[in-house]
Amino acid sequence: QVQLVESGGGSVQAGGSLRLSCAASGDTYNNYYMAWFRQAPGKEREGVAGIDSHGNTRYLVSVKGRFTISQDNADNTLYLQMNSLKLEDTAMYYCAADRSWGGAYWYLDSWYKYWGQGTQVTVSS
Repeated sequence: QVQLVESGGGSVQAGGSLRLSCAASGDTYNNYYMAWFRQAPGKEREGVAGIDSHGNTRYLVSVKGRFTISQDNADNTLYLQMNSLKLEDTAMYYCAADRSWGGAYWYLDSWYKYWGQGTQVTVSS
């Protein structure tokens, strides 16, 4: 099974940028489909971006055009480049993986078996 460790979170002013990383270990990275989720206090966890084995990507509507998901298969690392950050992007961000691709349901957290511990992103005015 795969282990996931996120990093790159922090505090940033609105309009700024952050890049999150998710390092995978313990299994062949290419066996997994990956996604980023986030959870703000008092809210449900939501899918932010997903990527399949062909590099096709999916995004939450509210982050499309601002966030970019990518992966480096050689380094077993998933990334989330976040630009033009808004106050409402403040949340704990999680990396998730599963051996199957959710397709149209990529955004459902119940689809993913493996999760990282999360990294906090705080956007201030």
